[in-house]
Amino acid sequence: MAHPPENDEDEGGRGVSRRTFLKTAGVGAAASSLAGVAIPAAGATVLGPGAAPLTLKVNGAARTVNVEPRVTLLRALRNHLDLTGAKEICDRGACGGCTVLLDGEPIASCLMLAADAEGHEITTVEGLGTPDAMSPVQAAFVEADALQCGFCTPGFVVSSTALLRKNANPSLEEVKDGLAGNICRCGTYSRVFEAVQKAAKASARPAAKRG
Repeated sequence: MAHPPENDEDEGGRGVSRRTFLKTAGVGAAASSLAGVAIPAAGATVLGPGAAPLTLKVNGAARTVNVEPRVTLLRALRNHLDLTGAKEICDRGACGGCTVLLDGEPIASCLMLAADAEGHEITTVEGLGTPDAMSPVQAAFVEADALQCGFCTPGFVVSSTALLRKNANPSLEEVKDGLAGNICRCGTYSRVFEAVQKAAKASARPAAKRG
């Protein structure tokens, strides 16, 4: 059985060499990939490649950070604003440890660029309450002892807050569903669920007294 030649040219020097073919294929692939690259519109602001100033509204205050366009919201919060409540754990939006509120909705801040958060209301766990003035959810987590190592706790607190704002009196199944995106490696789920239901009752109690 005949085998293809091992040199760069085909037999007799006819046709296209493997080297020429690979070069041509590479140029074609590069051209195809560039065809889908968006060209900024006239007058559009182009960031990068170096750091650029951004104004983020965090916990009710406008904060300025100087970051490269590739910096995520999570890293801008932690490394530039010293808001370390949101935790970088999986860095792919799978664990919920970096959850913050964006215009009231829970998001994985490791999946959003800081530049994309401009013009939005950002709330971190630090903006929900303080050790001296805890929110109902934070107080319920303490009362129910709903943590062990505590690393995932801020994400759970933020997600729980968002859940209770949408559903003031969730069932156990609704709590589980609402917190499905948060992972606790210590396994304190039952206490977390208990804390959320305690917080729901605590939030409803003043309204009941007024009635």
